[in-house]
Amino acid sequence: MGDIDGTNLVMAPGFIDVHVHFRDPGFTHKEDIHTGAKSAAAGGYTTVICMANTKPIMDNVETLSDFNNRASKEDINVLTISALTKNFNGNELVDMHAMIENGALGFTDDGIPNTNNPLILEAMRKAKELDVPISFHEEDPNLNVENGINHGVVSDEMGLFGAPSYSEDVMVAREGVFALETGCKVNIQHISSAGAVELVRYFKSRGANIYAEATPHHFTSTEELVREKGTLAKMNPPLRTEVDRKAIIEGLKDGTIDIIATDHAPHIKDEKMVEFTKAPSGIIGLETAFGLGFTNLVKKGHLSLMELIGKMTINPAELYKLERGSIEVGAVADLVIFDIDEEFVVDKFHSKSSNSPYIGEKLFGKIKYTICNGKVVYKE
Repeated sequence: MGDIDGTNLVMAPGFIDVHVHFRDPGFTHKEDIHTGAKSAAAGGYTTVICMANTKPIMDNVETLSDFNNRASKEDINVLTISALTKNFNGNELVDMHAMIENGALGFTDDGIPNTNNPLILEAMRKAKELDVPISFHEEDPNLNVENGINHGVVSDEMGLFGAPSYSEDVMVAREGVFALETGCKVNIQHISSAGAVELVRYFKSRGANIYAEATPHHFTSTEELVREKGTLAKMNPPLRTEVDRKAIIEGLKDGTIDIIATDHAPHIKDEKMVEFTKAPSGIIGLETAFGLGFTNLVKKGHLSLMELIGKMTINPAELYKLERGSIEVGAVADLVIFDIDEEFVVDKFHSKSSNSPYIGEKLFGKIKYTICNGKVVYKE
């Protein structure tokens, strides 16, 4: 590996992101496994878990095996979870046993929330038997009118109804009730509403095996960013109000929210340069996540550096039972080295896409080296 001068730098376990979209197979003009892995390494990540909304959808062993075979050649650990239902149809479960046997880590129909309650209950019972989590995108599609913008003052100004927070809250409530019933390990993805945070807190207090993740954009920004950045600030679930943002920070502080995940969602420039309702939702996030976390959570006194690192390492590893996320003798040498005192401006990315509303932002917490399996995979 050679000598690294770590004077005045911090070393931590390599970051783990349980929620990324590498668009591979099917949408590789936006991102592919290789460019996604490079982007992740530049952000300090040594392990990422890809979502299943590929083309073909990650709902069969053939697509899964092809993905895992190609991903195994990358410098970092690129893993995936399986779709929950065949072709995301919401009505027929995938062969859950076969998908886990062939290397999927869990299940999600991320992006296509499922309102088929009997099926979700059956899926949770099976996942409990398999001892793997199901991750849920919490927006009732029957309650949203336009995706990607909060139902509130900004949507009113734009003449849109948008996506109300109660659309998220009702789904989180269901997951909590079913988690208690089945004992299934449940992950609430990219939590965005104050109500959802409070519901997770309640169900945890009841003993539900429930995890929750928050994105850097949801603890950093509000719907006001849409005024400034337009479609670059369009994502599902949407940026909500200052009340919601503060509730997410409180959830991170008290342990209600266990994990920081990016929901890295690449789109090329032309796709975003259209009117708001026609643009795809999502932003890239791997290369800004630690900077946003350190600048907005640690420097502002909400979390300690150790707490931030825990939500980006140990807790994500625990969700998927990964033998990573810690520094100890005999453990895998997945490490990140960063400078908390160095300020940098967000500009260029290793991702194929650059759809970030944070370009031009000044952040603290510069990634200097990323080391995976003892090999330097990123050097500033």
